[in-house]
Amino acid sequence: MRVQTRDLAAREAKLDALQQQLTASVEALVTGEDWKRALEFAAKFRSRSFNNTMLIYVQHYAAFQQGRVPEPMPAYVAGFKQWLSLNRHVMKGQAGYAILAPVTARFASSNPADPDSWRRLGRGEKPAFGEAVRSKLIGLKPAYVWDISQTDGEPIPETPRPTLLRGQAPEGLWDGLADQITAHGFEVRLVSDAKSIGGANGLTDYLTREVSVRMDMDEAAQVKTLAHELGHVMLHGPDDAADAALHRGIAEVEAESVALMLGAAHGLATDDYTIPYVASWASSVPVKTPVEVVQSTAERVRGAAVTILDQLDTRQVGDGNPPGLDREALAARHGVKPVQQVAQRQVGVRGL
Repeated sequence: MRVQTRDLAAREAKLDALQQQLTASVEALVTGEDWKRALEFAAKFRSRSFNNTMLIYVQHYAAFQQGRVPEPMPAYVAGFKQWLSLNRHVMKGQAGYAILAPVTARFASSNPADPDSWRRLGRGEKPAFGEAVRSKLIGLKPAYVWDISQTDGEPIPETPRPTLLRGQAPEGLWDGLADQITAHGFEVRLVSDAKSIGGANGLTDYLTREVSVRMDMDEAAQVKTLAHELGHVMLHGPDDAADAALHRGIAEVEAESVALMLGAAHGLATDDYTIPYVASWASSVPVKTPVEVVQSTAERVRGAAVTILDQLDTRQVGDGNPPGLDREALAARHGVKPVQQVAQRQVGVRGL
C-alpha cells in the first residue's frame, strides 16, 4: 500500500511539474511573433495536442541549449517503442521529453442514453450481454517522447516537402478550402477589390451564407484569406457558444491562427500582416490578457486546422510523426483497417 501511495505521489508531482512548465511556456507567448512561431510549430506537430507541442517545444530547445541535440527545433518525435518499431533506438544518456498522456478506462451500460447508467469495467472484466461499451478519458499521466536526433539506427524514409514560388498558392489548396466552405452551406464569391466588402480582404456573411475574397491580391494572399474565412465558418457561426461569440477580437485571433496553421502545413509562409493582426486583436479583448486569449483559443484553433487538413488532398509537410508511423503504414504492418485506427484515436489516443 505504501509503495502504491509513493508511486501515486510521484506521478502527481510529475503532472504538477508538467503543468507548471506548460503554463510558463504559454505565458511567454505574449507577442504576435511568439504566437506565430508557436502556431507554425504546432502545425508541423499537429498529431499532438497544443499543450503537448508546447511541452516538446520548450524541452527540446532546452536540450539544444545544453548541447544534447544539434538543432533548436525537433524534426520527428515518437515514443521509445515506436522508435524500436522503426528499427531505431534511443541513444544512451538521452532523456525523453515529458508530455501529458491520456488515461482511459472502459465503461459499460445497458441503457447508453442514460448518462448515469455507465459503470466502469475492471481489468479483464467483460460487459454483460447486450451492454454497450465505451472508452472514456479518466485522467492524465506522464509519458515520454524522443526526437529523431536522440536516436540511432536505420534511416527513415523522408517524404517530399512542398516548395512554393513566391506569390503562388499551394497547388489544389484553394479548391480544397472552397469545397469545405461549400460543404458547410456557404457560397464562395470573388469580388474585385476591398471596397466591395467594406475594406476587408475577406468577409464571411452568416445571413446570406456567403464567403467573399478580394481578387486584387496575389494567389498566396487570396488562399490565406480563404483559409481565414473558413476558420470563421467553422468556429464562429451565430450559434457558437464560445468566447469568440462575445468578442470579435477572439474570433479574429482564432480565424487568423487557423489560416497561419494551414499555411505552415503547406510550406506557405504568411506575410508580416499576420503578426500585428493577431497581436492587436489579442490585446483588444477586455478582461482577458493576451496570454489568456492564447490559452483559451489554442486547442480550438488546432482542432479546426487539423479537421480541415485531414480533408485536404494537398501535399503537406509532415505532422511530427516519423514516416512509417502514419495510419496507413501502421495498418499495413499490423493488419488493422484504417477505419479501426480512426476509432481508436477518437477514444483518447489523439491527444498525445
